[in-house]
Amino acid sequence: MATTSDHPGEQAAQDPIRLIGIRDTALSVDEVFRAVGDDAAGGTALFVGTVRNHDEGADVAELGYSCHPSAEAEMRRIAEKVVAEFPVRALAAVHRVGDLRVGDLAVVVAVSCPHRGEAFEACRKLIDDLKHEVPIWKHQKFSDGTEEWVGAC
Repeated sequence: MATTSDHPGEQAAQDPIRLIGIRDTALSVDEVFRAVGDDAAGGTALFVGTVRNHDEGADVAELGYSCHPSAEAEMRRIAEKVVAEFPVRALAAVHRVGDLRVGDLAVVVAVSCPHRGEAFEACRKLIDDLKHEVPIWKHQKFSDGTEEWVGAC
């Protein structure tokens, strides 16, 4: 983790990982944004992933997410890696499971850091690693009757 100066306002946060969760109910951007509020942060980056109406040229009719029981622990492991690599003041990540509709929020992550560049980079690392490493699978059903599973692992 980046070092802090002797200025009291820049001292390391107690536990920068404020919220990690897998939810079977609607996600809230406001909840995630509030979780990463920190007076020493000059930049907060937020990413919201939504269900789109298509994938690779096919119309999505239905979509569902499922996960392995270890998914939340894996999310925390990734959050800890991001906190170790960047000067994170606060971090939050929640992912939805269950049946979703087009436009529903599937994932919301946010990171607060002393500066905007660090916040952008940390947030990008967080969402990219979550997508690639957390055992969450997406089951898409298309309007033509075909379907596919897409997963992180």
